Formats: sequence, C-alpha cells, structure tokens
Amino acid sequence: MKNSLWQALPNADQDLTSSQLSSPLELLGWSEFFADQVQASEADLIPRRIASVHRARIEAIDVTGPVGLEFPSNTNTGDYAVGDWVLADSLTDMLIRRLDRKSVLQRRPEGGRGLQLVAANVDTLLIVTSCNADFNLARLERYLIMATQAGINPVIVLTKADTADDADIFQAQAEALQRDLPVIALNGRSADAVSLLRPWCGIGQTVALVGSSGVGKSTLVNTMTGPESDTKQKTGTIREYDAQGRHTTTARSLHAVPGGGWVVDTPGIRTLYVSDVADGIDTLFAEITELAPLCRFRDCTHAHEPGCAVQAAVASGALVADRLERWRNLLAENRDRTPVVSGPRGNKIVRKKKY
Repeated sequence: MKNSLWQALPNADQDLTSSQLSSPLELLGWSEFFADQVQASEADLIPRRIASVHRARIEAIDVTGPVGLEFPSNTNTGDYAVGDWVLADSLTDMLIRRLDRKSVLQRRPEGGRGLQLVAANVDTLLIVTSCNADFNLARLERYLIMATQAGINPVIVLTKADTADDADIFQAQAEALQRDLPVIALNGRSADAVSLLRPWCGIGQTVALVGSSGVGKSTLVNTMTGPESDTKQKTGTIREYDAQGRHTTTARSLHAVPGGGWVVDTPGIRTLYVSDVADGIDTLFAEITELAPLCRFRDCTHAHEPGCAVQAAVASGALVADRLERWRNLLAENRDRTPVVSGPRGNKIVRKKKY
C-alpha cells in the first residue's frame, strides 16, 4: 500500500525540489498554522495526519507513507476526524496530542446532542449532486451553510452531466444559490474531471466530497486518485425512477490525488439538519441579510409588515419568493435544533420548543 499511495504524489509531473518546499510535510497539507503549535519540548515528536478513523483504531500517514498509530487506552476515536494532525512518539508510535484544526466539518445527527465529526483541515468542500431527480436546491443550500460555518470554500460539482440534455439549466440554478459560487458540471468517469477539479487539488490541498448516496462521489474519488491507486472505493447504481442510490462508502478516508492533493470521501447523508449555523445562513442568503436593515421595523419578520424591504424585493422580482421561504424554514429549523444552555450553572442543555 505504501508504494502505490506515494506514487500519487508529485514526481514525474511536478519535480519538486527541497528548495520549493520548506518541509516535506507540506505535501500532506502541513502549514505554518500547525507548525506554530508545536512547542520546543515537542521537537522530538513526529507530525502525522489521520487517514481513517474506525471504532477501535485510527490509521495515519506521514512523509514515509502509511504508519502505525497507538493511542492511550482511554482515547475515544470519535474525538478524531480524518484530516486531523497529531503528534506521535517516534519510538512507540503513541499518539501524544491532536493539534488545533484549521477547519472542521461536522453535523448534528437526528436526535443527537453532540456533533458528529466529518473531516478536519479541509480546504475545499466539493458538494456533489447529479443532473437528475436528485438535484435539490434546498439540500444544496444546507451543504453550502455547512461549508460556510466550517470555514471551508464550497464548490458544487454536478455529476452525470454527460447523460443530461439540460445540464446548463442545472448549472445556472446552482450558480444562483450563492455569490461567486463555483459550479462544475462533469462526467465523473472521464479523465476530464481531474483537469476540471485541478484548481482545488493542488499540492498539499485537501478537498472533501459530500452529497447523497448514488450521486457518484465514490466514482469521482476513483477518477481523481487514478487507475493505479489500491484504495479504490466501491461504487453502486441508483434506482432509475427516483434517482436514489445506495450507500457504498461506509467510512471516511483520506486518499492521495496525483499532483499532490488529497481527497476525503464521506458516506452519503440521507438527511442534513441545520443547527448552530446562524452565520452560515446569513452568508448564504446575503441578499436577504443586506435588505433587512432597510425595513421600516427593526424586528421585521419579512412576512406581512408594512415597509418591508424584503417583501418589496419579492414583489419587484429581485428576490424569488421560494428562496425567501427556504430562508425562513432554515432559520426556524436552526432555532429549534440548536441546543441552548440553561440552569443555574449553565450546564443543562435543552432544546427550544416549537410554537
């Protein structure tokens, strides 16, 4: 596994010399952000990056390739995410501590109080959907909010574009969701997909793929990692009548991309709830956020008040009514699902009630 993994890194295509990299770790996504966290007393420890997380074990990589990683008996693997940087003892492979994250992608599962880690230290989130019945503007908005809240640049990737007669329509609808949002339409099995995504897959850059099951995430990962990769992801088919797919990826994992980048594949998410993402909602719906201060009333709900600048924009056609309704629904869901701290010591978590 080691040799095939590392032959995906820059070599024949990009002859990197030691003068071009301040550290070989940069090939893995290392930067000053992480280097500044290493204390003088930790100079003998080895930085390693988490490549996969399982219930009872954690796998890692360093500049030599895949390496072992031991952890203390009281360690909870759920506290670590694919893409995390950790410091390990060079003699025992013992995990000493995790470095602070530059970005973290997480979600709150249905009925769960805690947040589920998806990936860490990701530079770009590839939000994958297909040019068929799976395409859903409301779901894409949720992923965009997720990316913004995590501090990750989003890119929408439209797969199966080669099978759609109206791929341009799908692309135009996606581009309208957020200002300056990159939207790429492609065939996930074609080599052209690699060149289309190359701007976000440079040396040391990490992308993560998210989306529903059956939209072609695993197929795209296999195309991006190349034919010689021995970490191929299983792929599945979709039901023709509703474009729904089956889960083929069951765990999150980090894969090398020819040219020096890294890609994290994730299991399909059936339902994505919003919680603790007020800033992400404001950013996604910037046109509403910017109009709100122009309303006559400071506490305007943008529903029926006179002098509402948002409703005026809907009436003039500058703002689509469906988008305003989705904004309103997301605000309500975020309010109802975000835990609030209460109690005399502020240590009791309750959920806000729906009225």
